Amino acid sequence: MTLTVTSKTAAGKAGDRVDLAADVFGVQPNVPLMHQVVTAQLAARRSGTQSTKTRAEVRGGGKKPFKQKGTGNARQGSIRAPHYSGGGVALGPKPRKYDQKTPRKMIRGALHSALSDRAAAERIIVVDGWAFDAPKTTEAAKALQALDLAEATVLLVVGPEDENTILSFRNIPNVQLIETAELNAYDVLCNDWIVFTRDNLPGAARATQSEEAQS
Repeated sequence: MTLTVTSKTAAGKAGDRVDLAADVFGVQPNVPLMHQVVTAQLAARRSGTQSTKTRAEVRGGGKKPFKQKGTGNARQGSIRAPHYSGGGVALGPKPRKYDQKTPRKMIRGALHSALSDRAAAERIIVVDGWAFDAPKTTEAAKALQALDLAEATVLLVVGPEDENTILSFRNIPNVQLIETAELNAYDVLCNDWIVFTRDNLPGAARATQSEEAQS
């Protein structure tokens, strides 16, 4: 089955039909896979720098607080034991890594599942190009208005060379900019609409080669 969307200009006018790669935008969304990959991605963001001191690391407490016998109190060896105020922490957190090993095939599969979910909901927009001669946030806001995206959360996929586009959109609160190489399932799922240009549409090269082979 061929997946197509109608391309649009930055002014919101409809263009010709654009084919979407079936292996990227037309797969059956795998919810457990997306959950596992997103969980691993969020875990990798954790700094893991939290740390508490054990009784061996807390200063003081070298002297026995009182003699072993004859006081009527429970025997104590140090005022830096965990049950004392100011004492060490028992079983407290220490610096660690939360990274989970995720194969590239799983990461790619989760991304394709997320993109397919947005494509099935008709939340994919392909723009012919932005063509900003200079950074202009007002022009970027007008473009979003023309595309009916002013009130939605938008993931705008750009290339590293699209400097004017990045500078134009980066101060708009509901727009998240992401480079093509950094596209991931979590950011796709966190936004209502995904906006590509023809140049950075995933699978575009494969789709073109397939059309040439059929012709």
